[in-house]
Amino acid sequence: VASQNKKMGREDEQQGEEETPASFFPEDVLVEILSRVPYVSLFHFKCVSKQWLALCSAPEIRKRSPQTLSGFFYFSAGWRFQNLSGESPPIVDSNLCFLRGSYKFFSIRQCSTSLLLCKCWKSCHPRQRSWNFVPNPEPGQCFKWPEAKEFDYVVCNPATQQWTVLPPIELPDDLSRFSLGKYFLSFAPATPSRFVVFVPLDTYYAYGLSAAMIYSSETGGWTSMQSQLDCTTYLVSDSESTFLNGIMHFPTSSSSIVTVEMKTNAWKKIEMPPRMPNNYGRASIGQSQGRLHVWEENKEGCQLSIWVLENYDSGQWTLKCTINCFKLFGRDCCKNNEYYSMFAIHPECNLIFLADGNDKILSYNMDNQKVHVICASEDFFNGLPLCLLPYIPCFAEWTSNGQ
Repeated sequence: VASQNKKMGREDEQQGEEETPASFFPEDVLVEILSRVPYVSLFHFKCVSKQWLALCSAPEIRKRSPQTLSGFFYFSAGWRFQNLSGESPPIVDSNLCFLRGSYKFFSIRQCSTSLLLCKCWKSCHPRQRSWNFVPNPEPGQCFKWPEAKEFDYVVCNPATQQWTVLPPIELPDDLSRFSLGKYFLSFAPATPSRFVVFVPLDTYYAYGLSAAMIYSSETGGWTSMQSQLDCTTYLVSDSESTFLNGIMHFPTSSSSIVTVEMKTNAWKKIEMPPRMPNNYGRASIGQSQGRLHVWEENKEGCQLSIWVLENYDSGQWTLKCTINCFKLFGRDCCKNNEYYSMFAIHPECNLIFLADGNDKILSYNMDNQKVHVICASEDFFNGLPLCLLPYIPCFAEWTSNGQ
């Protein structure tokens, strides 16, 4: 009996090995089916067997697979990635090891849907212990880094491991009175072979959007543009901007949003929704389902309000949702110096993401009012203000001179 069972086990094993995915469907049909599956699902299919691993790793399938928000980059003694599902391992390598051959230290400054804007140094950080491990400083600890200003700006795609170094900016004579401001990366998955970097120019008396330098991956060079608007208003954030329909959007501290149409150099100003003062840079912007959204937290009452822009020309806003953050996080009031903040909106549905600054990150569905806890761990915050960068994978290859 034992020998018979052993024989049957070998037959079942051989039968399982023969039943590969391709044995049920013609290859072209199977490729067509899998190319319609979101990448996150393909990522999990790889764990089924070696055959599924090879099949789901095929470049032609990954490139055609529909992409959606998959997770967030964040910093915790090094750059990490949190899957949206909360499961591990991460679907993308946050170590960016493809940069190690040219640099010794990196810092992610922005994520524009699928591309990262990084600062990269050829010297190590004083507190650095390995390529992507920088422990928090001890209280009162000081250090010197003479090479801190010697870095490159690098734009990379962590999914394809392609990257390119931005050339240095040389200001034209008519803009010599300006200095370089923050760098803003703009990328749209609809045109995956092209990205733009926008750099506002400052003067000693004004920091705003009166002029800018623009880098295009198509030309590989910088061009200048100037605004006809009085846009010398302070930007709310050194990392916040939204790229939608070929237009850059910047929230300002003057209760407005400045827009720049990249192709026509058309600058406009949109007033924030009424009764939203935007004091001290509390308002944030993002895009969902092809429309511009703005949100603001009332710190006293912990009330979150979200608006959607109905018309660019008239500047008409509609209040989309009002949420009590205490109820979302199961609190009666703020505890242990918690602060509640919405840090992202899903690009394809009415789903928002919030953090309490302590140990919890969750999503909230504005349609059915369902709450889902993505992460609940003090290790995730690591005692530092959390910067979460939403990420959508893109496997389209660049046609320009990337590395």
